[in-house]
Amino acid sequence: MAIETDQKLNIILCTTGHLPLGTPDADYESLYSNEIKPLISALDKFNRINMVFHYSGVLLYWIERRHPEFFMLLEDLLTRKQAEILGGGFYHPAFILLPLADRIGQIEMLTTYLRKHFGKRPQGCWLPSMAWEQSLAGPLNSCGMSYTFLDDFQFFAASVTPNSKGIYSPCITEEQGKIITVFPVYEAFGRELLCGNHLEIPGKLLDLIPTEKNAEDNGENEIMVLHVGKTNYDNLFAELSKADLRVNFTCPSKIFKNLHSLNKAYFPGVWTSSASPVKEKNARQFLADYPEASGIYAKKVHVNTLINNQLRGDKTRKRTALEELWKAEDSCIFCPESSGLFNSNVRKAAYHALLEAEKIINDKKKPPPSLSVFDFNLDGIGEYVFQDDRINCFIKSRGASIFELDYIPCAWNYLDTMAVRNNSEKSKRRCSFTDWLAPYETQVLDLGQDGIKGGRFCGNEEYEVSETDRIRRRVSFVLHPVPGFPLGEIKIEKTWQLKKNSMSLEYVLKNTGTAQLSFVFCPALDLSFAGEGEENFRILSVREGEKESVTFDGDSTLSNIRALEFQDIKNETLITLEASRGFNGRIFNIRPESGGPAEYQSTCVMPLLPVSLEGGKSWKMSLSLRISS
Repeated sequence: MAIETDQKLNIILCTTGHLPLGTPDADYESLYSNEIKPLISALDKFNRINMVFHYSGVLLYWIERRHPEFFMLLEDLLTRKQAEILGGGFYHPAFILLPLADRIGQIEMLTTYLRKHFGKRPQGCWLPSMAWEQSLAGPLNSCGMSYTFLDDFQFFAASVTPNSKGIYSPCITEEQGKIITVFPVYEAFGRELLCGNHLEIPGKLLDLIPTEKNAEDNGENEIMVLHVGKTNYDNLFAELSKADLRVNFTCPSKIFKNLHSLNKAYFPGVWTSSASPVKEKNARQFLADYPEASGIYAKKVHVNTLINNQLRGDKTRKRTALEELWKAEDSCIFCPESSGLFNSNVRKAAYHALLEAEKIINDKKKPPPSLSVFDFNLDGIGEYVFQDDRINCFIKSRGASIFELDYIPCAWNYLDTMAVRNNSEKSKRRCSFTDWLAPYETQVLDLGQDGIKGGRFCGNEEYEVSETDRIRRRVSFVLHPVPGFPLGEIKIEKTWQLKKNSMSLEYVLKNTGTAQLSFVFCPALDLSFAGEGEENFRILSVREGEKESVTFDGDSTLSNIRALEFQDIKNETLITLEASRGFNGRIFNIRPESGGPAEYQSTCVMPLLPVSLEGGKSWKMSLSLRISS
């Protein structure tokens, strides 16, 4: 039973919504019809209930085109000050991974959109997944944001002391003298309270009203921000309306100016996760744990550098390129609790945007064929980048394999795929032309998405660069013999060369031992299409100049093949893999079974070539991968 007191409790109900680019239209429609529209309709019936909204620019833009009536309903709530809409980044970015200019640009883009449609700049902003670093305080302040929101766990991590009821007061924080107010969000408590028995809510809220008045407090500082998830909104708001009048349902803009004597706090850089009991995690660690996320991040950094270096005097093209770049900064790709990274369409939308930005950069010039070396992957090691006006091919020394293959006319990365996750070890990024050495008795059915049973995977071994010829756009790698390793007497030489619309690869395998060795060699490669089935791609095999369709339902065996042709239906391109030797093998789709939904990621080709070498002898073959429209 609550003790009578003249104190009050301010409750800020908030809701958020976002779907990343690449999400099917049906998912947008489902979110709007099942959550957004019912929430707005219910709120309109209960005048006592105030609410604050944050919807990403991506979602608002979709609603504007499909359900413009929503804007009239929301504007009516805003006009009578029953609702407040928050700003943030237009493309729902992970702000902590953005350079200063992108942070400001994304916030201003959404602010401009909201001001255009609702006639007022937002005063506060929402941070996706509440990913925080102290350096955010400055740009938020500079963009006119007076307040933001962090999880109550982050208040605890900042050593902020709650009152006797466990309620944290808002705090101020600063960076280089620029101050912003931070409201605490009770994510776990709000989920437990609002998703439980609605009849119990008024009493539970009454029990939270402070029983003692702080001498320095007029009651405005007793604030709880509760996140409202999908529920029966009519029932929820009906019960909330019955709460004691000392429970005040308000919006932050209404009470912000009355806050006073706030403590200062500096919040740790953690990424909170409502789905995980272990909340304290360095947000950037996700990039180290998931090389696929790191690959998109590295590409983003690279394109950002190109924009700033090559479009300095062209403000129009620079702005257009930046807006494409910003589409790839979606926090769903970099958030530990989101499935965005595992969603092939979401990743492909990010790569598409980044490559469209590159096309804008090169709009007025045709890049000459080139070979350059720089640390693209941000791993401290130089990568080898082959480029012309149609192809970007990125090769790393570990495995001497391709980790990104862009076809510029279609803005498509044919190596956007996802590795099978193994909880017991760190995942490795899938690449193309990764080498396997395996026992001679290895059969086609021994090949699979985990590799070759009993085989030696050279894709994780470090190849040494033996020659770089920038003029001929040619680089050679060597994997030296490794005594004690399976087939450790074998030396592998790989020579890459950029040719017109294609990459060629020459192999030389040498037995450096004295005894004869018999084994099988497999240079595996992945290609990522829009999806499975003949509506997305078809496969033709070439034997002695004759082409025939490969019956492919996600897994097929190959026999005596000299070339494979992949007809990419979506992009209207033809990808041809040619070999100087005939091979058997297996072709199958990659569908990770853990870490996310088991959906199509890529199609893997594993050629199987028998090799028998006497001591000191060598074996040669060549492969080429050509892409044409």
